Amino acid sequence: MTTGHFTVILTDTHCHLDFNRFDPDRDEVLERAARAGLRRILVPGIHLDSSRAALALAESHPMLYAAVGVHPNDALTWDEGTAEALRRLARHERVKAIGEIGLDYYRQRAPREVQQRVLREQLALAAEFGLPVVLHMREVADAREEDGPCARDLMSILREWVNGLRSKGDPLAQRPGVLHSFSGSLETAREAIRLGFYIGVTGPVTFKNAQRRQQIVAQLPPERLLVETDAPFLAPHPYRGRRNEPSFVRWIVDKIAQLHFEDQERVAAITTANAERLFSWGEQD
Repeated sequence: MTTGHFTVILTDTHCHLDFNRFDPDRDEVLERAARAGLRRILVPGIHLDSSRAALALAESHPMLYAAVGVHPNDALTWDEGTAEALRRLARHERVKAIGEIGLDYYRQRAPREVQQRVLREQLALAAEFGLPVVLHMREVADAREEDGPCARDLMSILREWVNGLRSKGDPLAQRPGVLHSFSGSLETAREAIRLGFYIGVTGPVTFKNAQRRQQIVAQLPPERLLVETDAPFLAPHPYRGRRNEPSFVRWIVDKIAQLHFEDQERVAAITTANAERLFSWGEQD
């Protein structure tokens, strides 16, 4: 596989650039991203402090934008003060989404009912500000062939939320969010797309042992896909096991192009346009 010169803009729609693993060389990481053709990177928060850090980064560099939110593994930190603090952050022009939010039944660092309540409160916050959501979903066991309770619970909550938006004619229903680093079934992906969501594709799609994930991505329309690194995690082949970074997003684009028998530059253009539609940052450079 080769990564030829791209003549279009690339986007990394999920990169934890605020994590301390980037402290030694964050500026160099951004320089490599720019040389690789990236124009925009979304930095999601996972708790209140991380959300503040994501916004500070977004304010410091024109390539960066922020999402703010509380990850399900941090759901026990949620209180009324958290909600109000996120509300203040969400007003900032560099904040383009509420996230990373969702459900995690794998680690279960918070009871499921707490995760669900915190998710619903943040979906309400997203609706209040007209911002799409960046959704985390991790099942009880990663290796299962069919979706389990996490997928069922998440889709039930999202179905209720999107139907509520549609009933009010809320334009957010046309771009409600993305299922980040999707690892669920084809059925769940298609239901999410019917609800208006995008599907986030990360480095594991490039792994030689990821046939199931590759088969699912191959059956999804490129117009509903986003490319994301989830850096510093999930580095694609041939960098598997190393620290991931935004410039590696090109390998994900390459793999999607292979799976769809498409030109790399066309997939890059489509996924970049998808990100612009979802996050409404097309008018900003």
